[in-house]
Amino acid sequence: MKKPYIKKFSKIANFTVWIVDGKYIRDNIDEEFTNYGQYYRFKFIPKNELWIDEERSPGEEKYYINSMLVMNRLMAEGVKHDEAVKRADAIEKKERATSNLQKKESGAKKHEEDLMKKIHKKFLKAYSTKKIKVWVVDGEIVRSLFFLDFTEGGHEYVYHFVPKGEIWIDDDVGRDETKFVLLHELHERKLMAKGMKYDPAHKSSSEIEYHCRKHFEELDKNLKKEIKENNNA
Repeated sequence: MKKPYIKKFSKIANFTVWIVDGKYIRDNIDEEFTNYGQYYRFKFIPKNELWIDEERSPGEEKYYINSMLVMNRLMAEGVKHDEAVKRADAIEKKERATSNLQKKESGAKKHEEDLMKKIHKKFLKAYSTKKIKVWVVDGEIVRSLFFLDFTEGGHEYVYHFVPKGEIWIDDDVGRDETKFVLLHELHERKLMAKGMKYDPAHKSSSEIEYHCRKHFEELDKNLKKEIKENNNA
C-alpha cells in the first residue's frame, strides 16, 4: 500500500500537517475519510500528524487545522467524539463568522434566489433528469452559511437547505470521484424518500460506493440504475 502523502503543508505545535490523496484513502483505507482527519477519528493517521484532503478550491485549510487541533486535544483528554466535534464546530463557526466570505454572503442569505446563483457552480446535465437536478456547488459558501460538516455531497432528505429535487456535489470533489459521490447520494436519497432513516441509508450507500470503488466496471451500470429509480421515486 502506497503512502497517501502529497506534500507537507505546515508545522504547528507538535503536529505536521499533510496534504493527502483523499481518493486513494477512500478507495483503499476508509471511504468515510472526507476533507480532513486526525488520529482520534482515524486510527491509520499517525498521532503527530493532521491530514487534509487535496482541495480543488483551496482556502479552508486554517479552519480544518484549528478544528482538528481542538478535537485532538479534547479526545486525548477523554472527551467523547460527538462532544469534541460539537465544541470544535462552535469555535469554527466563530472563525468563519469573521471571514470576508461570511460578511460578503450573509446578506444574500435573505434572498434565496440570489444565494442559489452563488452556490450553484455547474449543472451536471448528463446525470440530471426532469425530476432530479445535479449541481456542483460552492462548498465553502455552504459550510460557512449553512452547515460546517457539509462534505462531498448531499440532498434535501439530509439537508433542509438543499432545494427539493436537487443533489449537490461539493466543488472540492475531483472529477475522478464525482461519479462515486453521486452514486452514494442517489442511493441514499432513494432509500430516504421511501422512508428509511439516515443511518441505515448512509450505511447502504457507503457499501455500494465502496463496492464500485473496488469494481469500477460496475459503476456506470449502478449509476444509471440509481438515476432511473430516483426519477421514478
